[in-house]
Amino acid sequence: MRGERLNLRKGLSRARKLFAARLAAAILVMVGVHPAAAGPATAELPRAFLLSGTAMANPVSNAAFAPGRDALAAAPFVGHLSIAGAELRMLPALSSAVIRGRDARLFPSIELTLHTIGERLVPVERGSMVHESRGAQVASYWRVVPEVGRVWREPGDGEWSRAALPLMLVNDTENHAHQGLATFLYRRGRVSAMQLQFVQQTAPYLIKPHFIAWGRAHVTLGRADPAPIRSDEEAFDAEQAAQLPTAPWSVLVVQLPAGTLDGFGGPLKPEWRVATALVRDGTIYYSASDTPQGPYPYTLQMRFGVRSVMKSVAAPLAVLRLAELYGPYVLELKIGDYVPGLDPKYREVRLVDALGMASGMGGSGSLRTHPNDIFDGYLDAHYDEWYLAPSQAEKLKIIETYLRPYPWEPGRVVRYRDQDVYLAGAALQSFLQSVQGPTADLWEFVQREVLARIGIAHIPVVRTQEAGDREGLVWCNAGLYPTLDDLAKIALLYQHHGEAAGRQVLHRELTEALLAGRWALRKTEDNSLGGQIRVPEDQAGGLYWLGFHYKQYETLRDHRKLFLPTMSGSGESEVVLYPNGLVSIRIGKAGGLPKGTVTLSEDTFATIRAVDRLAPL
Repeated sequence: MRGERLNLRKGLSRARKLFAARLAAAILVMVGVHPAAAGPATAELPRAFLLSGTAMANPVSNAAFAPGRDALAAAPFVGHLSIAGAELRMLPALSSAVIRGRDARLFPSIELTLHTIGERLVPVERGSMVHESRGAQVASYWRVVPEVGRVWREPGDGEWSRAALPLMLVNDTENHAHQGLATFLYRRGRVSAMQLQFVQQTAPYLIKPHFIAWGRAHVTLGRADPAPIRSDEEAFDAEQAAQLPTAPWSVLVVQLPAGTLDGFGGPLKPEWRVATALVRDGTIYYSASDTPQGPYPYTLQMRFGVRSVMKSVAAPLAVLRLAELYGPYVLELKIGDYVPGLDPKYREVRLVDALGMASGMGGSGSLRTHPNDIFDGYLDAHYDEWYLAPSQAEKLKIIETYLRPYPWEPGRVVRYRDQDVYLAGAALQSFLQSVQGPTADLWEFVQREVLARIGIAHIPVVRTQEAGDREGLVWCNAGLYPTLDDLAKIALLYQHHGEAAGRQVLHRELTEALLAGRWALRKTEDNSLGGQIRVPEDQAGGLYWLGFHYKQYETLRDHRKLFLPTMSGSGESEVVLYPNGLVSIRIGKAGGLPKGTVTLSEDTFATIRAVDRLAPL
């Protein structure tokens, strides 16, 4: 009875909040203030067209996938959708559409369970990579990540309500994301076909060129189990409560002297940016992401393929949490002691060496180390062979075959190698199983022990693909699909010296060393000539340590030289941590472009200088 009373109170509370929100919206409309931007849903996608099941001839304005100024309250919805596979039309056509037997021109057949909470359309599967349903004659290249959308009614739609939600096309081998939109009509046990369009993307690698895509998928409506829905409502409420405050970029700009934030997002040119944000005093000030079809209406729900930003997330968070639990000696664990079958030199390679990409292993590139080029030999003839190998055993076999020792000791020369960080993840998984049992999983450990403590409930990741459709080891070198909120929370955890909600989550001294670059290696030199540095010196090439690049910057006010810890990913995605507590985020798509494409301005420090003007470093 007590539980029933509690559930009743929750239900009444939600009903009161919904009534208050609808009343406030109605008052705003009556006085001429509209809470949502106008969207031509009826004009672009009229009811008759959506019910006809016809595919769009071309993509339409993104505004058709969100409620406009005259939107009315929708009927509630709950249901299980079986969404059929569909052909996607693409502009321009793909140069290589089929990879390993999977076709990137096909939207996958998927199953989604959706329910409404007020005006929001909530997928139970939000924040997860939804696999293609079994039985497809031709496999799709894609998985789908659904996120929270909206429901509403258009004045001319009669009894039909509209539903729309953001969808991301992702892949279990790639780490780029195509941000898209889906919409359908519903009423009393009926749904229309689903119209789809994908209008933005992060940097591609295997699938080129950049493209937009659209199509129509048949939908079958089934009954959803009410028990999981009730549980998901509670989970969703908790997730929303944990979100950082947000505001559009314009709200911040109008508070500041003219020109303060000019150049923010640079040196990446605006046409190659997907999204930008500044975290200030715990609030995310974000820019709308523009596309060929207009502004994307769900910027805060976008998930991005950030590639090597993952190097600053999975393994560093794991090792700093393990150091807090078991002691900082975990950084000294040897790769070869936990990953069998490797070259004997890996018995000398510490976790901290691998995470600093200074393993002394590589097998390609020159032996010149002074000056050093950290990308010397990086994408060699066997890189794609390793990258595309689906299972852990296959990846390790290629490493064993082709990564040979350099003549220098570990921990001395930084050579950018994804394999180093991948092996660090494999060693961390093995160590974790040695102390927590054979079923322990590295990413589940990071999710439970770190991310959940800072309010992150879901982040999709790429894992190895094992026999029997089983997913294996998380890639620690790439494969993360975060939101702006996720990136902000992770950056702030580092900024707060590993403390969250009054509790020390990460090892404090090691986190402070990370922020200061205390043991970072000089990128452009052989560090054996001068040893590791305790005080950063004048290094135009920057530093690297524990998955972080350190950008050298001279402050505007007193011309001090700072080294700013930076998470960096292919395509010019970047998260910079500042000593004044601010965080800048830029998601880019400047990859996979024709040779000679100019994506950067000459103002290398445009974003950092804007932050320095705002709050002197």
